[in-house]
Amino acid sequence: MTDPLGDMLTRIRNGQRAKKDSVLSPASKLRANVLEVLQREGYIRGYSEDASAKHAQLRIELKYFEGEPAIKHVARVSKPGRRVYSGSKELPIVRNGLGITIVSTPKGVLSDAEARTENVGGEVLAEVF
Repeated sequence: MTDPLGDMLTRIRNGQRAKKDSVLSPASKLRANVLEVLQREGYIRGYSEDASAKHAQLRIELKYFEGEPAIKHVARVSKPGRRVYSGSKELPIVRNGLGITIVSTPKGVLSDAEARTENVGGEVLAEVF
């Protein structure tokens, strides 16, 4: 697998299209940090580490509102073939502020609003709305 984070985002997208309650993804620190941002911003109900299998897995609890998925669009911005970096002042604004950009900064994985508050930039991982 060349893009583990992109794989997790695709599992979330496919799980919501299939109206699943939860999806599984292999565990890693980066994935857990991205899920923490999604939970803080209200796009997923939560996540937990499921260690019952041979390898650690993350169980992601998907969120719906009146039968519609909370996440309408999730896309990977910085890919293994083309990394995208942005300063704190140039962070992309998704849907006029209705969505978020997930950014990997020296202060951890943050949403675009948190990164602007902390005045740090970094690698733009994904956009969600």
